[in-house]
Amino acid sequence: MTSVHRDVETATPRETAEGETPHPLGELSEQDLRAHTAEVLERARRRSVELTDAVGDDDLVKQHSKLMSPLVWDLAHIGSQEELWLVRDVGGRDPLRPDIDDLYDAFQHPRATRPSLPLLGPSEARSYVAEVRNKAFDVLERTPLRGRDLTRTAFAFGMIAQHEQQHDETMLATHQLRKGDPVLHAPAPPPATARHLPEEIVVPAGPFTMGTSVEPWALDNERPAHEVFVEAFALDTTPVTNARYAEFVDDGGYGDRRWWSEGGWSYRSEYGITAPRFWRREDGRWWRLRFGVYEPVPPDEPVVHVSYHEAEAFAAWAGKRLPTEAEWEKAARYDPATGRSRRYPWGDDDPTPEHANLGQRHLRPAPVGAYPKGVSAVGAHQLVGDVWEWTSSDFTPYPGFVAFPYREYSEVFFGSEYKVLRGGSFGSDPVAVRGTFRNWDYPIRRQIFAGFRCARDLRPGDAGV
Repeated sequence: MTSVHRDVETATPRETAEGETPHPLGELSEQDLRAHTAEVLERARRRSVELTDAVGDDDLVKQHSKLMSPLVWDLAHIGSQEELWLVRDVGGRDPLRPDIDDLYDAFQHPRATRPSLPLLGPSEARSYVAEVRNKAFDVLERTPLRGRDLTRTAFAFGMIAQHEQQHDETMLATHQLRKGDPVLHAPAPPPATARHLPEEIVVPAGPFTMGTSVEPWALDNERPAHEVFVEAFALDTTPVTNARYAEFVDDGGYGDRRWWSEGGWSYRSEYGITAPRFWRREDGRWWRLRFGVYEPVPPDEPVVHVSYHEAEAFAAWAGKRLPTEAEWEKAARYDPATGRSRRYPWGDDDPTPEHANLGQRHLRPAPVGAYPKGVSAVGAHQLVGDVWEWTSSDFTPYPGFVAFPYREYSEVFFGSEYKVLRGGSFGSDPVAVRGTFRNWDYPIRRQIFAGFRCARDLRPGDAGV
């Protein structure tokens, strides 16, 4: 479990050649970079439209849970952030709606109070985000993609695309909390083709390059690249499945104080939690509610909608622990054959539907073993996509961290209050998921699409000891 951080002076792709693979985005012509950026922005907007057009105006303005904003707030907030950064800052254009800046400032208004604000209605919000997008595309066409840190390699545009996709995943979570008939539909994920996988893989001891200094659209908390030494450890080959988690539940795991931390036990007791969120026991069988569909819990899918506390308790029951963030990233990125850190578990190429379950294509986790082409160099499956994976690490800055482009993206959240999640979920878009991407949330959160896998220290007699 020991990790030692050491700065690597890696400011340019050339300087990081021994630890990281330079990103091909930096090699595109400005014309091709603009086309790529426009496509990424359009993909995000298509998803936003699908999520908001799926329901009527009454559902758009309704708060489906105090944990979430009304869908119409998310939509206008997406437009507001795009206006602030792309239209006003990068483009230097006059404000469209300065009167709504405060309404859509997430730091000024907690989610629980947002329905009481004088928000834009559905029609007005749609018109606003469309007008902002037209101006943002004009800015993209006219702005040199070099010079300023915000414009170099289209960073600000990539940041806004990621922001919109992150809210699209948040809106998807709101749909999961919504009551009523199903309105979202998607095909089933692919079946498992990699069978008889080992329970664990061993990640060898040694240093690796964690974080990035060359990924053009990486956010500030992913930077800079730095060397970390990680002791050898064992890691579950796949995320913990529903069937395995049900064993913990059926064994009385939720009622056994031995497996829970003090904070976890207090949380479990206060809220009377007895199973993953959306699970229900009927006639000796576990069922779940998924986007309005009531169905048996699939045994071979990764468990989802569990908090950090639940994941930690399961790991203790299983005689294991949760991996640290450094352990997770080493298992995902480190290639023993080259000593380099890959962009993704499978290599440096962007994700395809054969690599990982991303992009809200299936609206559920895929069975473990469904993506053999996504396996990491050390043999771990499905580290990207399906479910966010809780780690045991607090959300803290890397050595040499510099806030950019504003403190409120990462810096104000650093500390022991939040736990780090890695890897993305079926609700995440590829633009917002990479081997270095860091998510964080309160350890009590269950509405997010989070699961986990376990790790353990090696024992005498284990391979690699």
